[in-house]
Amino acid sequence: MTRLLPHPVLTPVLVLIWLLLNNSINTGQILLGLIFGWAIPVLTIHFWPEAVSIRKPLVLLRYITVLFHDIIMANFTVARLILGNPDKLHPIFIKVPLDLTSDLAISLLANSITLTPGTLSARLSDDQSYLLVHALNETDPDTLVATIKQRYENPLKEIFESC
Repeated sequence: MTRLLPHPVLTPVLVLIWLLLNNSINTGQILLGLIFGWAIPVLTIHFWPEAVSIRKPLVLLRYITVLFHDIIMANFTVARLILGNPDKLHPIFIKVPLDLTSDLAISLLANSITLTPGTLSARLSDDQSYLLVHALNETDPDTLVATIKQRYENPLKEIFESC
């Protein structure tokens, strides 16, 4: 069964994304979405290094909500900063020490930081002990590190890693 449907959660998500992108729920689009939703996980099974296990789905839902909220609010903040006086920006690079060990969780953390306007994951250390993050405007690096760890890393640790 695992070979025929390697990621049972991913398949319906891909079908839903396909239908949303096409803005149609006619029979042909549903069938095409089902084909893509089945074929993509089957064809990419060798690229998934570890089995994904979501330990706390409600924490995942809360994490997604927090991330979407942060993305929306950061868009307004960055727009205000850029349209205001960009000469007064304080861009910096900071090292965010990582407690995460799972490749998937680290990848999701790096992507979450990059998706939030005003911050960018620049590099993961070779030993995966820290993430180098660029911030567009930050005067207190310790606060940014604490925010990233509290809002993103801790929930990801709960969701994907055993505590």
